[in-house]
Amino acid sequence: MCTATSLALYALLRPWLGPQLANAAALIITSVMNTALNRRLTFKITDQRRAARDHLKGLVLILVALVITGGSLGVLHWLRPDATVADELLTTTLSGFLATAARFTLLRHWIFRRARHR
Repeated sequence: MCTATSLALYALLRPWLGPQLANAAALIITSVMNTALNRRLTFKITDQRRAARDHLKGLVLILVALVITGGSLGVLHWLRPDATVADELLTTTLSGFLATAARFTLLRHWIFRRARHR
């Protein structure tokens, strides 16, 4: 769900913001949503006491995802300066899978570690 939303936001924002800013905006918006959904549905954390801290740590994960996806867009445009929006969407999708794997691993072992130890 978050991947599809991110791609749709990227495609929508790309004409006005360019590839890097559209990527950043799409990632930031969907990452906040993703953290909240993972917190509640995947890790079964409903207590709101640490929600702000969890989302703050989630911002670090956004930076990790931005390095992965933004870096891949940079490499794409370095190798192919005439890359199309379709090329960018494919690149952000593939690098997004890597970013998602890294993000989920960090969510599980860093941010929501306490959920595994209950």
